[in-house]
Amino acid sequence: MVKPVGSAAECDANVLAKVRQAFADALGLGVDEVQFDSVILGELGAESLDLLDIAFRLERAFDIRIPRGGIEATSKQGLGEGEVYEVGGVLTKAALVKLAEAMPEVPAAEFRDGLKVSEVATLLRVGTFYNIVQGLSAQKAAAQG
Repeated sequence: MVKPVGSAAECDANVLAKVRQAFADALGLGVDEVQFDSVILGELGAESLDLLDIAFRLERAFDIRIPRGGIEATSKQGLGEGEVYEVGGVLTKAALVKLAEAMPEVPAAEFRDGLKVSEVATLLRVGTFYNIVQGLSAQKAAAQG
């Protein structure tokens, strides 16, 4: 399993370039406008539907399949026995810890008490998708031997 990275300096430059290009193409932006730490639904002006287009472009570019809800599933798997992910649509402290571990590209302060499950998408960075691509590519390579 590839450990997610928290900064552009830790990235494979070729992979990051392809990820940035996919975002630029999907959102009609220049590649220079798309950075590792760019907030997708904020700074880049993307809407939730754009995430599907971006995921599709990344799947084609890297010959992978991005599962929907993968970040949530990863953070839920990390919970200990008896730990709950959310209560009334609000993430628990345990869930915030696991989500922060799964998303080191997001500043820690953004994993705040009271964060709703419906708000998790607002945390997504270009780096989030870089980490997803790297993880899935590593899984694919391991499966192929």
